[in-house]
Amino acid sequence: MVAANRGNGASEPRLASLLAASGGHSRTALPTVASVVVTVAALYFGREVFLPIAVALLLTFAIAPVVSSLKRAGVPRIAAVIASVAGAFAALSLFSFVVATQVSDLAQNIPLYQINILTKVRALKENGLGGGIISRLGGVIERVGQEIDRQEPQLPSAAQAPKREPIPVEVVSHEKPLEVLQNLIGPLLSPLGSAGLVVIVVIFMLMEREDLRDRFIRLVGYGDLHRTTQALQDAGKRVGQYLLMQLVVNIIYAVPITIGLWVLGIPNALLWGLLALALRFVPYIGPIIGALLPLFLALAVAPGWSLLLWTAALFVVVELVTGNVIEPWLYGSHTGLSPLAIIVAAIFWTWLWGPIGLVLSTPLTVCLVVLGRHVPQFEFLDVLFGNEPVLEPHARLYQRLLAGDPDEATDHAEEMLEEKYLFQFYDQVAIPALLLGEQDRERGVMDDVQRRQLADSAMTLVANLDDSAQQEAEEEESEQAAAADEKAAESKAGEKNKAGEKSSGEAKPAEEEEEEVDLPDGSGIAVLCAGGRGELDDAAAAMLAQVLEVQGASVSKTSFTELEPLAIRRLDLETIDAVVIGFLNRQSTRHARFMVRRLKRIKAKLRVGIVFWSEVGNGDVEAAAELATTLNADFVAFGMIDAVTGALSKKTAVTLKAGHRRRQPARRKQLQAAE
Repeated sequence: MVAANRGNGASEPRLASLLAASGGHSRTALPTVASVVVTVAALYFGREVFLPIAVALLLTFAIAPVVSSLKRAGVPRIAAVIASVAGAFAALSLFSFVVATQVSDLAQNIPLYQINILTKVRALKENGLGGGIISRLGGVIERVGQEIDRQEPQLPSAAQAPKREPIPVEVVSHEKPLEVLQNLIGPLLSPLGSAGLVVIVVIFMLMEREDLRDRFIRLVGYGDLHRTTQALQDAGKRVGQYLLMQLVVNIIYAVPITIGLWVLGIPNALLWGLLALALRFVPYIGPIIGALLPLFLALAVAPGWSLLLWTAALFVVVELVTGNVIEPWLYGSHTGLSPLAIIVAAIFWTWLWGPIGLVLSTPLTVCLVVLGRHVPQFEFLDVLFGNEPVLEPHARLYQRLLAGDPDEATDHAEEMLEEKYLFQFYDQVAIPALLLGEQDRERGVMDDVQRRQLADSAMTLVANLDDSAQQEAEEEESEQAAAADEKAAESKAGEKNKAGEKSSGEAKPAEEEEEEVDLPDGSGIAVLCAGGRGELDDAAAAMLAQVLEVQGASVSKTSFTELEPLAIRRLDLETIDAVVIGFLNRQSTRHARFMVRRLKRIKAKLRVGIVFWSEVGNGDVEAAAELATTLNADFVAFGMIDAVTGALSKKTAVTLKAGHRRRQPARRKQLQAAE
């Protein structure tokens, strides 16, 4: 039998509190345009101050786990901080020195590569492209150059002076040694000063990490220590793990790139490997940028095209292996950011802080997302850049149905059905989506056209899921057959050996029964499902009917219009065992009572159940029993599980209570006069 988890339905004792708890969600506060402009302007014009601090903060996140490990190993705090910082900046200095050396060597050899480029251009022209775009572009460039070099004609003068040969002039510099030294060292002062500032800030942040944490908590989160502590732990874990593990992954990525380029004969292979290591901190676009220059160099080095193809194949293979094998194996590539947010963040931080901003774009944006995830004032950052769904599944489904797009709604439903049963999807997603529609209708923000469109889209969704329902029904039948065979085998084994094996084999199912409930088998039971008061109720009834069909019941459907007083007696209830009427509007108890009476007067032995759909309705047995007695119904349900269980129950129908009719005042006066 199909098993269902009932844990979400027993948290609230009464139906009223359940419905009140499902009421709205907090709205995300968006910042004003002025605050955004001021913040971006401060970051841009204050980049000389904010950039070193941002680099120091991220390095602190990365080095902090190393310092903690050294402290646990018995190293004093000061020694652990100095050793960690010295090692990190020594590695960065070595990286920068090697890159600078390789770039200088490459600059000296660039003129040697122009011959191969000219050879490839001639080859393209000989292959029939001479009259195409290359020739046209060459002609345009040539004409532009001629126009630039052309001198304006001079006006004739009355007396032309004889032409004189230009006098050679030699400029002799008399710079002092101090000025020469200043010209050499001046350009290096700014980066060296920034690097020194970063080193000092990192050391102090690591030394005073606990004190800074306490000050931050006192400043922004003293009133909610739990939330602030969780935010700090999340930020430290997410950013620190991302930086350290991404460094390991990038090294593993750069080593085969460097070796492969060296084997292929690409000049300065070490340079391209180091650039690939650094640029891969920028997901998606970083590896592409890191591969462009080696590909261009492969085009310039060799006269043929094979080296270019081999170089491209090297980058593609290494990237596929790294992204699909190494990253998931080591830690996974999840940063908490959406792919589009990563690209937009790379563009923004590059514009704001240049190449360093490109490398820092992902960890900086991760910090912002963590801030938005835990601080309500910055929730918009998590909504804009996070990879978590911003709409709950039922709200997302409602939006698609309201927009008249049942096909996309079906795609989402089929994705969920890979992990859920059909009744779980209807109970947890589809019915709550219809409840949102009913709330909008009750508030007066949904007109008749939108309501009918929503109902039609929901009915189309149910029809699209017929194949999934049929497949689930077949699986249900096979599971029942397997369970019957297993039960028969156990009974035979029990006859041969009735000792301890049976008790040990039943221990696990006994534990599972506390959390799960089996939906009953509907074989041989005929059920009529109907909507209570509108098209949306009809859509919910169609969902219930499909679930009952999966359980093996013989199900028929009817509209709410067929339950009106003038049409209800035309219903064919001869072969029907139970009628289930669903209402999305909780204020329909009086209407439900009238329907129960009419149906039971037509057929006294008919079981009639009422469903007041709720987002968290399963399990409120006390409220359901009390309301069923009030309505004179056989059962009342608030969710899909209880509705299926009540519809497929084989209990005897409840007898219709005799109504007490009050005598009319005129008739009463006549009787009194006769006496």
